[in-house]
Amino acid sequence: MRTNVAFKTLFTIALGASLFSCNNSKDYKNNSRATGWDINSKDGGFQYNTDYKEQEAGPGLIFVEGGTFTMGKVQDDPMHDWNNTPTQQHIQSFYMDETEVTNMMYMEYLDWLKNVFPPEEANYKNIYKGAVPDTLVWRNRLGFNETMVNNYLRHPAYANYPVVGVNWIQAVEFSKWRTNRVNELMLEKEGYTKEGARYTDIDAGTTFDTETYLNAPSKVYGGNDEITRGGKNADELGTAAETGADGEPGSDAKNIYIQRKDGVLLPEYRLPTEAEWEYAALGLVGIRNYNVYRGRKKYPWDGQYTRSGDAKNQGDQLANFKQGSGDYGGIAGWSDDGADITAEVKSYAPNDYGLYDMAGNVAEWVADVYRPIVDDEFNDFNYYRGNVYTKNAINEDGSVKVVAPDGIEYDTLSNGKIIARALPGELAQVPITEMDTYLRTNFSKSDNRDYRDGDKSSSRYYEPFNEISSPSKRMYNSPKFATSSDSLGNIKPKYDDSERTTLVSNEVRVYKGGSWRDRAYWLDPAQRRYFPQDMATDYIGFRNAMSRVGSKSLDKNKTARN
Repeated sequence: MRTNVAFKTLFTIALGASLFSCNNSKDYKNNSRATGWDINSKDGGFQYNTDYKEQEAGPGLIFVEGGTFTMGKVQDDPMHDWNNTPTQQHIQSFYMDETEVTNMMYMEYLDWLKNVFPPEEANYKNIYKGAVPDTLVWRNRLGFNETMVNNYLRHPAYANYPVVGVNWIQAVEFSKWRTNRVNELMLEKEGYTKEGARYTDIDAGTTFDTETYLNAPSKVYGGNDEITRGGKNADELGTAAETGADGEPGSDAKNIYIQRKDGVLLPEYRLPTEAEWEYAALGLVGIRNYNVYRGRKKYPWDGQYTRSGDAKNQGDQLANFKQGSGDYGGIAGWSDDGADITAEVKSYAPNDYGLYDMAGNVAEWVADVYRPIVDDEFNDFNYYRGNVYTKNAINEDGSVKVVAPDGIEYDTLSNGKIIARALPGELAQVPITEMDTYLRTNFSKSDNRDYRDGDKSSSRYYEPFNEISSPSKRMYNSPKFATSSDSLGNIKPKYDDSERTTLVSNEVRVYKGGSWRDRAYWLDPAQRRYFPQDMATDYIGFRNAMSRVGSKSLDKNKTARN
């Protein structure tokens, strides 16, 4: 009898412990640890994606796990220019394009612009025209390069070659377009938007923009509910619910739009920061030994030489670069880099992160405004110079302002080229104000590109900016070119004839990596140069990056590649 009672007692305790354990698990998954209320209850209340695993890699992207590294030149500095001296930096995990953006990828962008904003219409003609790469960058006054001028961008023979002739601003606009097209497809696949609408129902007034969708979903696609609430899961998502007087979903509608908290949409495609690019190019993960790196790397590959030591490919160059005076591709039939101008992407082995052409082929735009010194004394975490903070423009009724087809914002560059900077369907942006920064300690103004340039060391004569007697004494006193238009729209250039002391300004951007025009010296990922953001060349291209949200490392059960 006592044995039976003891058994029942133990069973009761075990059952209670099991129920308590299950309840704890339930609390974490389906119940609020703050209030005890149900999460995602069918009766209503707080809805949240508690099944989120981790960020998926977007099309074309490779995962780069972040960490600490020595940014800057760790090799000899024969130029003695004190540019990019070594600093210790930490980079958060991110994603980066496996290859440089190719001609075919960029042509898809141009094709979309032409279909949505027909250039034959006067209101849109500068959208397409402003996005087209400058093919005349191939011309040389003492060289015959007309074949590349006429064919390099559009001929299928060059489809998988890196795009060139793209200035920094054009690269940024491509990145915004890519973000929207990727997220637009994801919404369709998830059954939230009408299938095929991105082909059949789109024009200048009904485009998709990620930030517009997240901030004012009823205004995306020009307010066309048939698209935004016409997906294959319409009934399940409650799209048949009545809408309120303001056009927003009624109180009976549940989860009819994806929100940021659902974790479905990807962060933006963007240009990598200089620190990210250099970290990814080095691929230090390949020489890692426990918690330290073995030695220093001169190139994206291991070793001190540009030729392969592999028995099968011994003597072949590991990148596409200029090997000497008049030597862009070696002797015919002999082991060399296999190219004279750019080469098809993936022509050479990737680095230890799986990234191709992080040295040679084309140099690449990065996001940063150029300054000779990386200011690690102020920041050594995700270093980046170029922040310009803005906020959504608000209408008089308190709603966010969406750019209309007749409200496109254009930017006239110093060389007279006109580029669209705010397309229909995007959220209009305005600079932050003093009230937005009142009593803040981490930032105080909208434009921070020249932050900490006002100290004494930023002038040639070590004087504070407000005490400099002559503008010519300022450290960053670069030429300022201007353009104006006559009544017919013809551009009139005006050259800067003032006395200037430097080419550095807030409008010059860093580019990294050697190119097909460069000697081996520039293949070192630490090398850095700058170029005006509104100008293009035949040796600078770009690739995109995307921030990693969530954990630093990947779930080991998932692949790093898309």
